[in-house]
Amino acid sequence: MRPRKQKAEPGAALMRPQLPVVARLAEKRRDTPRMATLLFPHPKDAAQRAGFDARTLQPGQFVMVWLPGVDEKPYAVSCCDDSQFGITVHKRGRFSTALHELPPNAPVGFRGPYGRGFWDWEEHASDSRAVIIGGGCGMAPLALLAERMPGATVVQGAPNGAELLYRDRFPRQVVYTEDGSAGQKGLPTEWLRHAIERGEARSVYACGPEPMLSAVVAMCLQRKAPCQVSLERYMKCGFGVCGQCECDGRLVCQDGPVFSADELRQMPSFGEKTRLASGQKVTLAQASECAKPPAADGRPST
Repeated sequence: MRPRKQKAEPGAALMRPQLPVVARLAEKRRDTPRMATLLFPHPKDAAQRAGFDARTLQPGQFVMVWLPGVDEKPYAVSCCDDSQFGITVHKRGRFSTALHELPPNAPVGFRGPYGRGFWDWEEHASDSRAVIIGGGCGMAPLALLAERMPGATVVQGAPNGAELLYRDRFPRQVVYTEDGSAGQKGLPTEWLRHAIERGEARSVYACGPEPMLSAVVAMCLQRKAPCQVSLERYMKCGFGVCGQCECDGRLVCQDGPVFSADELRQMPSFGEKTRLASGQKVTLAQASECAKPPAADGRPST
């Protein structure tokens, strides 16, 4: 699976610095104790649809979500039909907490879609040897792809059964939990390793914690299994101007967020380092420590 050139990606934008289009919260669904899906109606006004229409995005692309008076952050569209679209939000900081606490009919701004999504997936939509593998909130960017690839095998990993996403939405998915409270005990990469060895993974699409993604890419490269990965980096503008999401000469918001395994092996920071909001480059372990919420007494949690 060779990535198409950026200009050929339907719905992709090299630079779309448009103003946010405001939609109002229609429904909030609690998915797990820390994750919720927020649903919004599509804009009805033609001028607004010209500025933002979630129905034009490709699986793997993202949108910038603006909360007036708070901030703006990138999110994947995790569900989309003819009447509404939704984003799945992991509650872990000021912005995501504010989204979780929105009342009905609250205004939220959207712009996009941005970036390069998954490509050539249509060729494998009915193939059970196509594997969609997600970890934690990494299932959200994969959800639209899983819906459009009904024959694919969906594999999900989570710390425990309570943290699993979309159990009813994808009832045939293979489940792994670290504590064994649901599905099989272990990591989803264990399933993938056996599937690749048996020749049962002809194409792989992944999103999740970067250590997991690094293991997925290594397996696929070793066995020459085509692989595409949705990579997360801190983003500010969403369309390639600020450079905050730069990773080894590539802008994740524009050249990605989806990359092939071949591209990622040419990016030495992948699986090793990332950037904080300040722009400082740190190891993934250091970034994980910085992302932990403060304890009640104001000290970093442990």
